[in-house]
Amino acid sequence: MGIIEFLIFFPFVAAALLYLLGNGEKIYKARKVIVKGSSLVIMASVIYLAVRVLAGNESGSFLTEANIPNYFVMGGELLLMVLVTYYGFHYHKAYAAVLSWIGTIPVLWLDISGYAVEGLPHFRVDNLTVIMCLVVGIVGGFICIYAVGYIKDYHHHHRNFPERSNWFLAMLFVFLGAMFGLLFSDNLGWMYFFWEITSVCSFLLIGYNKLPESINNSFKALWMNLLGGCGFMAAILYANIRLGACNLSQLHLMGSQSSPGLMIVVTLLAFAALTKSAQIPFNGWLLGAMVAPTPTSALLHSATMVKAGVYLLIRIAPLMAGTMTGVMVTLIGGFTFFAASLMAIATSDGKRLLAHSTVSNLGLIVACAGVGHPESVWAATMLIIFHAVSKSLMFLCVGAVENETGSRNIEDMHGLIVKMPRMAFVMIIGICGMYLAPFGMLVAKWAALKSYIDSGSVWLVLFLVFGTASTSFYWGKWLGKIMAVIHKSQALRDTTHIGEWEAIYPLAVLVVMMCMLFPFISSYLIQPVLNQMFDTIVPPVIGGSDIGVMLLMLSLVISIPIAGVVVSRHRSGITDQNTRSYMSGINAGDDRHFLNSYGDVQPLYMSNWYMIDLIGELRILKPCQMIAASILVIFMIIIIGGAI
Repeated sequence: MGIIEFLIFFPFVAAALLYLLGNGEKIYKARKVIVKGSSLVIMASVIYLAVRVLAGNESGSFLTEANIPNYFVMGGELLLMVLVTYYGFHYHKAYAAVLSWIGTIPVLWLDISGYAVEGLPHFRVDNLTVIMCLVVGIVGGFICIYAVGYIKDYHHHHRNFPERSNWFLAMLFVFLGAMFGLLFSDNLGWMYFFWEITSVCSFLLIGYNKLPESINNSFKALWMNLLGGCGFMAAILYANIRLGACNLSQLHLMGSQSSPGLMIVVTLLAFAALTKSAQIPFNGWLLGAMVAPTPTSALLHSATMVKAGVYLLIRIAPLMAGTMTGVMVTLIGGFTFFAASLMAIATSDGKRLLAHSTVSNLGLIVACAGVGHPESVWAATMLIIFHAVSKSLMFLCVGAVENETGSRNIEDMHGLIVKMPRMAFVMIIGICGMYLAPFGMLVAKWAALKSYIDSGSVWLVLFLVFGTASTSFYWGKWLGKIMAVIHKSQALRDTTHIGEWEAIYPLAVLVVMMCMLFPFISSYLIQPVLNQMFDTIVPPVIGGSDIGVMLLMLSLVISIPIAGVVVSRHRSGITDQNTRSYMSGINAGDDRHFLNSYGDVQPLYMSNWYMIDLIGELRILKPCQMIAASILVIFMIIIIGGAI
């Protein structure tokens, strides 16, 4: 029990220290020590928790009597509502304040009136909790370490922004503490409290610059997540008053008993999760988060904010299997996976492409949770793990490249393997981790495909096949841009802060290590989750033959580049390409310019085709949002109306 309390409260303590420390060059070393030390302590704590749970010494339910903590939770909910109300009226966005009132006041009334069900454990720890804590603690910790050097360089390049780096770093740790609270909570009321903290933190971090665009995007994130919070609130009220349930564990027991009205609660929770996981039509807030500093984007997209939504969906996945709610969730998720991958093809901004990719991969995870089969839950959990590490690595690399070159456009990364070889190398690892075998993302998609076929969902299979093809398109295009080399390309002076490398290198190593430890992750981390969730011994999703094929692919991935280097060293002329490139005229001799038909010197410029007029955001985003919103409304009316 002590480790649970520590993981929840320690990040808040670290946040308070960082905020009180203030800003300035003189306190930079002290700030670095606090951030790095706190992050390492959090990483060590989640690893300790994982060891304890895997050894069978820490799993179970805790904290049945929680009268005093309940008062703190109620006070925290009231404080969040006051904070949102202040910002809502200060920036003339009263709708945000109204949504906060709608979501908070009924929950406070439930606690005060005595209708809330009491006497049950508030915390639960199992293997799924451990997996998510490892994701939040390790990936989130590295993001915080990266943020120390990044935010210093950020303000060096953006002197027009106010210096509030102490506040920024503090919010990152508050985010981590809220996520730990959410993951450990079995009580719906407590989970809702931590859920709302993450919503408010994301609002504050996205609006960090206080520019008009940042403020508008932060409120977009706020109202969409508060709307989902209203759905969460309705689920809590209905579960407590009509079903006599206050915990997720109780809902699972009711599912085995076919309790009437249960699907209303499940549908409302699914709606809240869809908003938090940025599924179409609620993907706008995640795209708008790109205006924030890179650590915010990485934290929101990989380890915390969006993972809260898919975590809740995986928790209720067995309850959605074979139901209309499950069909709704899978349809929204599959549609999002395909539509977002198309929009990613038409995006040249690196961070925005990563945002579309995040929405797309979250859609695949959501669809897997909606199917509710053991294979699909296995795939969803595996996707969460690999996506968190690989995507956070990509975000941190893009942020470092932007600080170095002043651009995050993919076209400006042409020949990055020469300009910034170390950064290009780790970016290649991150890209490979997102879509190539034998990394877990592709293997998890194979498991998802199998579960879709078993469920008889032809349209889900089509979404997966075409969405995966689109995914390969934009990742392959980016990879080719990094590897393409212009003759006589010059290496840049790499000024990436050492603190940023301290986060980037471990994440790159972690991507490769997870690939090598794939069988261990499946057998000892994810397989017990399936056994616990479905209350039976689930057959292994991947067998010995599958592991053998994966090891063969891994050996090829490692051996082919090494063989290429060895051959290039022993054969002359391979690394020294003297042939001039063909252009639209006579090569000017430097391989960068040519003479046109008038004899004028023209610069060479090579660019990918992004098909903006065909599948760009302005072309398909609004129609996709309208289609998804219509699907969501129709299904929710059918589900709730039928249950009533």
